[in-house]
Amino acid sequence: MLLRGVKVVEFASYIAAPAAACMLGDWGADVIKVERPGGDSMRHVFADVKSELKGNPTFDLDNRGKRGVVLDVGKPEGREALAKLAADADVFITNVRPAALKRAGLDEQTLRAANPRLVYALVTGYGLSGPDAHKPGFDVTAFWARAGVANMTAPKGTDPFMLRSGFGDHITALATVSAIMAGLYDRERTGKGRLVQTSLLATGVYTVGSDLAVQLKFGKLMSNRPRSHPLNPIATFFKSADGRWFVHNPRGGDADWPKFCQIAGRPDLLEDERFATSRGRRENSPLLVAEFDKAFAELSFEEIAHRLDAADMVWSPVQTPADVAADPQVAASGALVQVEDGEGGTFPSPATPVRFPGSDVAVRPASPTLGEHTRQVLAELGYGAEAIEAMFEGGAAA
Repeated sequence: MLLRGVKVVEFASYIAAPAAACMLGDWGADVIKVERPGGDSMRHVFADVKSELKGNPTFDLDNRGKRGVVLDVGKPEGREALAKLAADADVFITNVRPAALKRAGLDEQTLRAANPRLVYALVTGYGLSGPDAHKPGFDVTAFWARAGVANMTAPKGTDPFMLRSGFGDHITALATVSAIMAGLYDRERTGKGRLVQTSLLATGVYTVGSDLAVQLKFGKLMSNRPRSHPLNPIATFFKSADGRWFVHNPRGGDADWPKFCQIAGRPDLLEDERFATSRGRRENSPLLVAEFDKAFAELSFEEIAHRLDAADMVWSPVQTPADVAADPQVAASGALVQVEDGEGGTFPSPATPVRFPGSDVAVRPASPTLGEHTRQVLAELGYGAEAIEAMFEGGAAA
């Protein structure tokens, strides 16, 4: 556990900031999740779903292994307790908007006065400056829509579509962890903590940075093309006779072109003048894709996979979530971790996408129930039993 001894205080909700704190916890940090009365909104994502299924795996993913505390920062005693937690922490991570933090005395400047070594990590929708810095932002708005990801993802002529839950949030979480680790490293050199900040907007811009770099340099960018009209007709998706999709990604140059024709059982295409050059294949891309569609529609997926692997081609099946869950390579890659279910068993969940060979953790503790560790954490801060009960009775803690 590489971060053993690092204390992280999380005062955040939803996904991006809690996910970053969870990653630090997966790596050994002691993460204390501070929630307002009523709890993180993500605790309630399945509350209105009528189902026999038990649990909240969405919440568990980003909150496993944490200690849970409830404080009402609208009350002086609650604010004081959170400030005391931060005064003894290595990292304070939040996605509360800066103006609200300032009003509560939980802003970076105030907390740093009591703890100069604190790495203060702030996750925002749109950054800390500019005309829209004050606006609330979720990943579908700041990351997906405003950063251009939705527009660049949808093929030309099609309507934009919603992204899956937490997509931009978890990428932002990775960026946030990187920033925190850099802050901790800088502290080791200088002895002082610092503010580190990430935003959903900037993360979205960087995520599609390869394309946006072209836009920024040349002032224009080619739109995403539909499957049937790729620039390179062997760089697209095809479907087997048994209805399974796969994608092929050719290497640079023309080396994979003749091999792909052989795999499809269409060596005759190599003699077709329309497809004799890379330019010809590009100009006649829809025609060539149609020919390959017909060819692969006569082959089983198993046979196609065998031929692609035998030729050492770069390809992959298009897997459903159920396929991913059952894929032995997913498990072997370390992409899953077992999480305690609170009933003596465990369940699989996506793991932090980083491995530390020799130090991998096989099982992580469950996510905390609301306020599960409030009394324990307050006692660690030096509160006596009577003071703790008074906070509970007055509503400052729960």
